[in-house]
Amino acid sequence: MDGIVTEVTVGVKRGSDELLSGSVLSSPNSNMSSMVVTANGNDSKKFKGEDKMDGAPSRVLHIRKLPGEVTETEVIALGLPFGKVTNILMLKGKNQAFLELATEEAAITMVNYYSAVTPHLRNQPIYIQYSNHKELKTDNTLNQRAQAVLQAVTAVQTANTPLSGTAVSESAVTPAQSPVLRIIIDNMYYPVTLDVLHQIFTKFGAVLKIITFTKNNQFQALLQYGDPVNAQQAKLALDGQNIYNACCTLRIDFSKLVNLNVKYNNDKSRDYTRPDLPSGDGQPALDPAIAAAFAKETSLLGLPVAAVPGALSPLAIPNAAAAAAAAAAGRVGMPGVSAGGNTVLLVSNLNEEMVTPQSLFTLFGVYGDVQRVKILYNKKDSALIQMADGNQSQLAMNHLNGQKMYGKIIRVTLSKHQTVQLPREGLDDQGLTKDFGNSPLHRFKKPGSKNFQNIFPPSATLHLSNIPPSVAEEDLRTLFANTGGTVKAFKFFQRDHKMALLQMATVEEAIQALIDLHNYNLGENHHLRVSFSKSTI
Repeated sequence: MDGIVTEVTVGVKRGSDELLSGSVLSSPNSNMSSMVVTANGNDSKKFKGEDKMDGAPSRVLHIRKLPGEVTETEVIALGLPFGKVTNILMLKGKNQAFLELATEEAAITMVNYYSAVTPHLRNQPIYIQYSNHKELKTDNTLNQRAQAVLQAVTAVQTANTPLSGTAVSESAVTPAQSPVLRIIIDNMYYPVTLDVLHQIFTKFGAVLKIITFTKNNQFQALLQYGDPVNAQQAKLALDGQNIYNACCTLRIDFSKLVNLNVKYNNDKSRDYTRPDLPSGDGQPALDPAIAAAFAKETSLLGLPVAAVPGALSPLAIPNAAAAAAAAAAGRVGMPGVSAGGNTVLLVSNLNEEMVTPQSLFTLFGVYGDVQRVKILYNKKDSALIQMADGNQSQLAMNHLNGQKMYGKIIRVTLSKHQTVQLPREGLDDQGLTKDFGNSPLHRFKKPGSKNFQNIFPPSATLHLSNIPPSVAEEDLRTLFANTGGTVKAFKFFQRDHKMALLQMATVEEAIQALIDLHNYNLGENHHLRVSFSKSTI
């Protein structure tokens, strides 16, 4: 394995057997760029002077040690995550191939990525390095099959539709060959994040990209491996399994797509081959160094298959580990740092003049069902908050640590306490401790509730629902302006006037408005529901 990584890492080491078959390769330093070399793939000829080439990157990559039965589609799929593949040449007899990408930048990204993650095809490690040649000119009459496959794959990518026509579809991607899986989560009692999926599916091979979305009221994901065989193994092993005990069931199929186009790295989509992508949702993009460390860390996680003490399911992910993975978007800590299932949070640097158990219940209730709140008697800028489970406390900590509440940046950490004690009978603690165990305002009591799919970081844009027909835009703008902030924008949902998006000037103002107005009585027995939104207006 070491040899492979070294070779790919260097990225410019030349194989002495970089060969041609039925092709013209144009080399800028060679006067032979127009020479056609015709061969049957077994007795190919080599360019003279090749070893004198400088070791510069090239958009043509030379791939060696391919398994004998490998298909053009599988080789093309290696390059697709990094950009458009513009040409391919298979040397079946030599177990080699040349792959040309549209840009040198894409080729460099690909070589760099596979220097950290050894590429495998059909469970066999392969070698990828820059070719000496800057362009791949293939004689189409001799390279027809490869060209047909390239066209078919490109057609699938651009149209996202099944292919028709016998000539093309014969060499097109059959779903079982696709490295992309479509995952549906049934019975979603606990939130399932992109990082939890990454943690589970990495066990079967390098995960390159994940996109999550909600369709038909179901949480779904598209997940791309580097190798279709990994996708096959993951489907066989995981289809029908529960992530947590008796809930969050995985339903897995092959996607018709062979490559995913990820534009942003955030909690909804991630391209592990491109840590430099923006986050696209107002949050700062992951620092490339952190992103690289994160990719490495997660690929090492590997899930225990044997039962673990406290494990909840066949997939052996304790709630806390999943919660820790949910944190991995980079805001707090790294995945795999177990929260130990602790349900109690310590919140400090609170504005002691303003804070109440009710305001903490409302804000922390966005991320889980708050059971009890205790503002410390001798230190009123600190409070203990008990959530329903460790997953919820982890989510609340990840999303609220470092946010501003009543003008102060709050700190949220896990407490060493296991529960929040209520005051002894008859003892007046000035209303600093409150039990919310039976509150009707818990957002996550109902199994499979849509609220599980709508957990977002604090944002300036708020999602409003349960608005009665008699309440107009102006009423809501005035109501929210009265919380002390500025309403920047407002939009009713087109199809459903019970819902709207409202944007405050800052995240801090939105937090304040949510605390003040969630469950506000708008009349006609309608209590306003307020959440953070991932959208902008």
